Amino acid sequence: MRLITRFELAAKSTTELRSLHKEVFNAMVRSEPRTLERVNALASLENIEIEFTSRALRP
Repeated sequence: MRLITRFELAAKSTTELRSLHKEVFNAMVRSEPRTLERVNALASLENIEIEFTSRALRP
C-alpha cells in the first residue's frame, strides 16, 4: 500500500474519505506486522483522521 497524503485527501468528499478509511483500515489489518505496507496504512489512516478533524473544525 502506498502512503496517501493530506494533499490528496483534501480533494476528496467526506463520503469518499469514509470509504477510503474503511479500505485502508482493512488493508492494514491484512498486512503483516513491521512491514512497509503496515506503516503506510497506519500513516494513511492518521492522515485521513486528521482531514476529518480539520473539516469538523471549519465553520
